Amino acid sequence: MGGGGYCLPQYTFNQQYILLKQCTPSTCLVEACGQIKYIPSLGGNVVYMAMFLVLLISQLYLCIRHKTFGFLVGMFGGIALEVLGYGGRIWLNRSIFNFNGFLLYLICLTIAPAFLSGSIYICLGRLVNVNGQHLSRFSAKTYAIVFVSSDLLSLVLQAAGGALAAQANTNSQQQTGINIMIAGLAYQVFSLLLFLALWGEFALRIRRASEDQKNPEYIALRASNKFKYFQFALFLATILILIRSTYRVIELQGGFKGTIANDQPSFMVLEGPMIILAILALTVFHPGLVLKDAWHASGFSFHSNKGGAVEYQMTAKGNDDYSSNSELRGASFR
Repeated sequence: MGGGGYCLPQYTFNQQYILLKQCTPSTCLVEACGQIKYIPSLGGNVVYMAMFLVLLISQLYLCIRHKTFGFLVGMFGGIALEVLGYGGRIWLNRSIFNFNGFLLYLICLTIAPAFLSGSIYICLGRLVNVNGQHLSRFSAKTYAIVFVSSDLLSLVLQAAGGALAAQANTNSQQQTGINIMIAGLAYQVFSLLLFLALWGEFALRIRRASEDQKNPEYIALRASNKFKYFQFALFLATILILIRSTYRVIELQGGFKGTIANDQPSFMVLEGPMIILAILALTVFHPGLVLKDAWHASGFSFHSNKGGAVEYQMTAKGNDDYSSNSELRGASFR
């Protein structure tokens, strides 16, 4: 709890406690005084960190080349936090009693997938517009606003809970922080399940609709294998993040000193690989590579007209059924 704790050394005759920062594995028991009850694998965490760095560079290249900057925001934030989080675990390998390494690992790896989920959520709006707004129960804009907002709430709860739990000075304060983290992770799981349910409902509507009912601009795109693979990659990434988030909810039920939270094999299987595979799927079948101009044509933006008012325009191509205009007040974004 906190960074200024004390520990009773293994070999002491006067029963005097020392500061955690003075501990080493040869003087203090890792199981009793370490920030976690095991020393993280150096090789495994270095490999994961290197994989995330490669994926980060790949995403930067693809997003800049295809100008999918809205998608890049969540992907960059999520992958960068994964890199920092595994940097924290490498730090713990060198100094298991170091509180700063634990804090870096805990908060970064906890909140990183929430950023990735945000990028996945905005892709559903593109799928809606490629098929046809009128075939969806909700507009592309509604999906984006609802799920990105829920993602932000989940992110705030996880970050705030993690910071509170890590800085706690009492068991009660730490448990409160853990409970807030669990609430954030549970809300993320709920959002992902709701997202999958609404996406599934939309997919059923698309399956039942005839081709001439769909957006005529993207007939060739919808018929292509790469579009089918992109949708599968999006679904796979969502499932993998869901598995990881469910694991973290279960892990935190026992607290930081619980059995699951201190089981390295389960962490190395259900945390890193789930996120690596999710990002890999969204890199191989990157929306910029698959959708190309449809990514921009299916987006929505806010911009000022000559009179100074702000106009919202849905830029889905096709006939008049796929576009709408309404005047709004606000700032410009894309």
